[in-house]
Amino acid sequence: MTHNYQDLINIFAELFFTSENTRLVKGDDEPVYLPADSGCDFHRVIFAHGFYASAFHEVSHWCIAGANRRLIEDFGYWYAPDGRDAQQQQQFEQVEIKPQAIEWAFCVASGFNFNVSADNLSGIEVDRFGFQHKVYLQVQHYLAHGFPARAQQFIDALIAFYQPELILTAEMFAFSKPLSENELHIPIPVSVLDDRAINETF
Repeated sequence: MTHNYQDLINIFAELFFTSENTRLVKGDDEPVYLPADSGCDFHRVIFAHGFYASAFHEVSHWCIAGANRRLIEDFGYWYAPDGRDAQQQQQFEQVEIKPQAIEWAFCVASGFNFNVSADNLSGIEVDRFGFQHKVYLQVQHYLAHGFPARAQQFIDALIAFYQPELILTAEMFAFSKPLSENELHIPIPVSVLDDRAINETF
């Protein structure tokens, strides 16, 4: 299966340019979200260097950002660069759980490999499997209760383009470290799992 970033640009434009005045754009530097301004009359989800995975990651953040946040550069996120201490890493992971759960669904929908990202190479050691477990639980929550609306639109379009008739199931989401039955059902706070209020208000 061939994965070309231009296909994602086209799919995104077909879905969201008219309704949201937003385009997915290949960038030459770090990824960023830029709202419309005097120099550009549409919003831009800019992904890094034509990397397919970067496009998915940036779109996932856009899919959970409310209307007000989509008027702010990078949705108003504060970002701590590599070298985060324990508190900064915890904050980073808290913000990343929902987008990476959505990104994982994008990958499964398109037959593309997903890799969780919690890297902090020059900071504290990261519990990568622990973080992916949280992302896994968030995916299961979305599968049971529904993805954010724009995320679901994009998932449906990816399936139609890459794997028509595919139906996402819990069994499609797995990673290399086996989890015990108890681990699979460890709860995480509802505030992490359920982002409907954030989607609608900010």
